[in-house]
Amino acid sequence: MTVAARLAKEGCEHGTVVVADEQTAGIGRHGRSWHSERGTGLYVSIVLRLTRPAPVMMLALGLAAREAIAKSSRLEPDLRWPNDVLIGGKKCAGILAQVEGDAVIAGIGINVSQRELPPELEATSLLMEGATTTREEVLVALIEAVERYCAKEAEEIRSLFEAGSSYARGRRVRVEANAIEGVTQGLDAAGFLIVRKDNGEQATILAGGVRPCC
Repeated sequence: MTVAARLAKEGCEHGTVVVADEQTAGIGRHGRSWHSERGTGLYVSIVLRLTRPAPVMMLALGLAAREAIAKSSRLEPDLRWPNDVLIGGKKCAGILAQVEGDAVIAGIGINVSQRELPPELEATSLLMEGATTTREEVLVALIEAVERYCAKEAEEIRSLFEAGSSYARGRRVRVEANAIEGVTQGLDAAGFLIVRKDNGEQATILAGGVRPCC
Protein backbone atom coordinates (compact mmCIF):
# COMPACT_ATOMS: atom_id res chain seq x y z
CA MET A 1 0.00 0.00 0.00
CA THR A 2 2.94 2.29 0.65
CA VAL A 3 4.18 1.84 -2.92
CA ALA A 4 0.68 2.24 -4.36
CA ALA A 5 0.12 5.42 -2.33
CA ARG A 6 3.35 6.89 -3.67
CA LEU A 7 2.35 6.04 -7.22
CA ALA A 8 -1.05 7.67 -6.66
CA LYS A 9 0.62 10.88 -5.49
CA GLU A 10 2.79 10.79 -8.61
CA GLY A 11 -0.34 10.69 -10.78
CA CYS A 12 -0.45 7.05 -11.84
CA GLU A 13 -3.42 5.78 -13.83
CA HIS A 14 -6.67 4.56 -12.32
CA GLY A 15 -6.41 0.79 -11.90
CA THR A 16 -2.66 0.65 -11.26
CA VAL A 17 -1.92 -2.63 -9.45
CA VAL A 18 0.92 -3.41 -7.03
CA VAL A 19 1.37 -7.06 -5.99
CA ALA A 20 3.64 -8.49 -3.29
CA ASP A 21 4.80 -12.07 -2.78
CA GLU A 22 4.71 -11.53 0.96
CA GLN A 23 4.17 -8.79 3.54
CA THR A 24 6.53 -8.20 6.41
CA ALA A 25 4.31 -5.61 8.10
CA GLY A 26 0.84 -6.54 6.87
CA ILE A 27 -2.02 -4.98 8.80
CA GLY A 28 -5.74 -5.50 8.81
CA ARG A 29 -8.55 -3.30 9.99
CA HIS A 30 -8.11 -1.38 13.29
CA GLY A 31 -4.36 -2.03 13.17
CA ARG A 32 -4.63 -5.79 13.59
CA SER A 33 -1.90 -7.89 12.00
CA TRP A 34 -2.56 -9.79 8.77
CA HIS A 35 -0.89 -13.19 8.49
CA SER A 36 1.12 -12.92 5.26
CA GLU A 37 3.03 -16.12 4.64
CA ARG A 38 5.34 -15.88 1.64
CA GLY A 39 4.08 -17.34 -1.62
CA THR A 40 0.70 -18.51 -0.32
CA GLY A 41 -1.60 -15.49 -0.33
CA LEU A 42 -2.59 -12.76 -2.73
CA TYR A 43 -1.43 -9.40 -1.40
CA VAL A 44 -2.44 -6.64 -3.79
CA SER A 45 -3.03 -2.88 -3.70
CA ILE A 46 -5.05 -1.15 -6.42
CA VAL A 47 -5.13 2.59 -7.09
CA LEU A 48 -8.71 3.70 -7.78
CA ARG A 49 -9.70 7.26 -8.56
CA LEU A 50 -12.69 8.22 -6.39
CA THR A 51 -15.91 7.71 -8.33
CA ARG A 52 -18.18 6.96 -5.37
CA PRO A 53 -18.19 7.89 -1.66
CA ALA A 54 -15.47 5.92 0.12
CA PRO A 55 -17.88 3.77 2.25
CA VAL A 56 -19.72 2.65 -0.89
CA MET A 57 -16.45 1.84 -2.64
CA MET A 58 -15.53 -0.34 0.33
CA LEU A 59 -18.73 -2.32 -0.23
CA ALA A 60 -17.89 -2.63 -3.94
CA LEU A 61 -14.43 -3.96 -3.09
CA GLY A 62 -15.92 -6.55 -0.77
CA LEU A 63 -18.30 -7.67 -3.51
CA ALA A 64 -15.42 -7.88 -5.98
CA ALA A 65 -13.28 -9.98 -3.65
CA ARG A 66 -16.20 -12.28 -2.93
CA GLU A 67 -16.90 -12.79 -6.63
CA ALA A 68 -13.24 -13.35 -7.49
CA ILE A 69 -12.97 -16.04 -4.83
CA ALA A 70 -16.20 -17.72 -5.93
CA LYS A 71 -15.20 -17.63 -9.61
CA SER A 72 -11.70 -19.00 -9.13
CA SER A 73 -12.45 -21.56 -6.41
CA ARG A 74 -16.13 -22.47 -6.86
CA LEU A 75 -16.59 -21.97 -3.15
CA GLU A 76 -19.52 -19.95 -1.76
CA PRO A 77 -18.14 -17.04 0.29
CA ASP A 78 -20.17 -14.82 2.59
CA LEU A 79 -19.67 -11.10 3.26
CA ARG A 80 -19.45 -9.63 6.75
CA TRP A 81 -20.00 -5.87 6.75
CA PRO A 82 -18.19 -3.88 5.68
CA ASN A 83 -15.83 -6.04 3.63
CA ASP A 84 -14.63 -9.26 5.29
CA VAL A 85 -15.01 -12.34 3.10
CA LEU A 86 -15.82 -15.53 4.99
CA ILE A 87 -15.98 -19.22 4.16
CA GLY A 88 -17.72 -21.40 6.70
CA GLY A 89 -17.70 -18.49 9.14
CA LYS A 90 -13.91 -18.08 8.94
CA LYS A 91 -12.19 -15.12 7.31
CA CYS A 92 -10.38 -15.80 4.05
CA ALA A 93 -10.01 -12.26 2.74
CA GLY A 94 -9.96 -8.72 4.03
CA ILE A 95 -9.73 -5.22 2.64
CA LEU A 96 -8.05 -2.11 3.98
CA ALA A 97 -8.55 1.15 2.09
CA GLN A 98 -6.97 4.55 2.52
CA VAL A 99 -7.68 7.80 0.72
CA GLU A 100 -4.79 9.60 -1.00
CA GLY A 101 -5.99 12.84 -2.55
CA ASP A 102 -8.51 11.91 -5.23
CA ALA A 103 -7.66 8.21 -5.05
CA VAL A 104 -8.51 5.23 -2.90
CA ILE A 105 -5.74 2.71 -2.27
CA ALA A 106 -7.47 -0.64 -1.95
CA GLY A 107 -5.30 -3.14 -0.11
CA ILE A 108 -6.76 -6.63 -0.53
CA GLY A 109 -5.43 -9.79 1.11
CA ILE A 110 -6.76 -13.22 0.13
CA ASN A 111 -5.61 -16.48 1.72
CA VAL A 112 -5.11 -18.81 -1.23
CA SER A 113 -2.86 -21.79 -0.53
CA GLN A 114 -1.97 -21.71 3.15
CA ARG A 115 -2.14 -25.19 4.62
CA GLU A 116 -2.63 -23.95 8.15
CA LEU A 117 -3.20 -20.67 9.97
CA PRO A 118 -2.91 -19.69 13.64
CA PRO A 119 -6.15 -20.89 15.29
CA GLU A 120 -6.62 -17.63 17.18
CA LEU A 121 -7.15 -15.83 13.84
CA GLU A 122 -10.35 -17.78 13.08
CA ALA A 123 -9.19 -17.72 9.47
CA THR A 124 -9.04 -20.13 6.56
CA SER A 125 -7.66 -20.34 3.03
CA LEU A 126 -9.09 -21.50 -0.26
CA LEU A 127 -6.86 -24.59 -0.13
CA MET A 128 -7.93 -25.40 3.42
CA GLU A 129 -11.53 -25.32 2.15
CA GLY A 130 -10.72 -27.83 -0.60
CA ALA A 131 -10.16 -25.46 -3.55
CA THR A 132 -7.07 -25.80 -5.72
CA THR A 133 -6.50 -22.54 -7.54
CA THR A 134 -3.57 -20.21 -8.07
CA ARG A 135 -2.90 -16.68 -6.95
CA GLU A 136 -2.71 -15.65 -10.60
CA GLU A 137 -6.21 -16.97 -11.29
CA VAL A 138 -7.60 -15.13 -8.28
CA LEU A 139 -5.78 -11.92 -9.25
CA VAL A 140 -7.17 -11.90 -12.80
CA ALA A 141 -10.70 -12.46 -11.50
CA LEU A 142 -10.23 -9.81 -8.81
CA ILE A 143 -9.02 -7.03 -11.10
CA GLU A 144 -11.90 -7.59 -13.50
CA ALA A 145 -14.44 -7.66 -10.67
CA VAL A 146 -13.05 -4.52 -8.95
CA GLU A 147 -13.34 -2.52 -12.17
CA ARG A 148 -16.90 -3.69 -12.77
CA TYR A 149 -18.28 -3.27 -9.25
CA CYS A 150 -16.67 0.13 -8.67
CA ALA A 151 -18.36 1.39 -11.85
CA LYS A 152 -21.86 0.54 -10.58
CA GLU A 153 -24.21 3.09 -9.08
CA ALA A 154 -24.21 3.40 -5.30
CA GLU A 155 -27.76 2.12 -4.91
CA GLU A 156 -26.99 -1.03 -6.89
CA ILE A 157 -23.80 -1.64 -4.88
CA ARG A 158 -25.75 -1.42 -1.62
CA SER A 159 -28.46 -3.73 -2.96
CA LEU A 160 -25.95 -6.31 -4.18
CA PHE A 161 -24.11 -6.24 -0.87
CA GLU A 162 -27.30 -6.85 1.09
CA ALA A 163 -28.16 -9.74 -1.22
CA GLY A 164 -24.69 -11.29 -0.89
CA SER A 165 -24.25 -10.95 2.87
CA SER A 166 -25.87 -13.02 5.59
CA TYR A 167 -24.85 -10.26 8.02
CA ALA A 168 -26.61 -7.34 6.37
CA ARG A 169 -30.21 -8.01 7.35
CA GLY A 170 -31.93 -10.17 9.97
CA ARG A 171 -28.72 -11.31 11.71
CA ARG A 172 -28.20 -10.89 15.43
CA VAL A 173 -24.78 -9.33 15.93
CA ARG A 174 -22.51 -7.68 18.44
CA VAL A 175 -20.53 -4.58 17.45
CA GLU A 176 -17.21 -4.79 19.24
CA ALA A 177 -16.37 -1.08 19.11
CA ASN A 178 -19.27 0.02 21.33
CA ALA A 179 -20.71 -3.26 22.62
CA ILE A 180 -23.99 -2.79 20.76
CA GLU A 181 -26.11 -5.91 20.33
CA GLY A 182 -29.09 -6.24 18.06
CA VAL A 183 -30.47 -7.39 14.73
CA THR A 184 -29.18 -5.99 11.46
CA GLN A 185 -31.66 -3.98 9.38
CA GLY A 186 -29.75 -3.46 6.13
CA LEU A 187 -27.65 -0.55 4.96
CA ASP A 188 -28.44 3.16 4.93
CA ALA A 189 -28.00 5.44 1.90
CA ALA A 190 -24.31 5.97 2.72
CA GLY A 191 -23.58 2.24 3.00
CA PHE A 192 -23.42 2.07 6.80
CA LEU A 193 -24.97 -0.82 8.72
CA ILE A 194 -28.18 -0.29 10.68
CA VAL A 195 -28.74 -2.36 13.83
CA ARG A 196 -31.99 -2.47 15.81
CA LYS A 197 -31.10 -2.75 19.47
CA ASP A 198 -33.15 -4.78 21.93
CA ASN A 199 -34.84 -1.62 23.24
CA GLY A 200 -36.16 -0.89 19.74
CA GLU A 201 -33.77 1.94 18.98
CA GLN A 202 -31.80 1.88 15.75
CA ALA A 203 -28.05 2.46 15.69
CA THR A 204 -26.00 3.35 12.63
CA ILE A 205 -22.69 1.49 12.66
CA LEU A 206 -19.91 3.56 11.10
CA ALA A 207 -17.02 1.13 11.67
CA GLY A 208 -16.60 -2.64 11.64
CA GLY A 209 -15.97 -5.19 14.32
CA VAL A 210 -19.33 -6.86 13.66
CA ARG A 211 -19.56 -10.41 14.98
CA PRO A 212 -22.36 -12.97 15.27
CA CYS A 213 -24.12 -12.97 18.61
CA CYS A 214 -26.17 -15.70 20.26
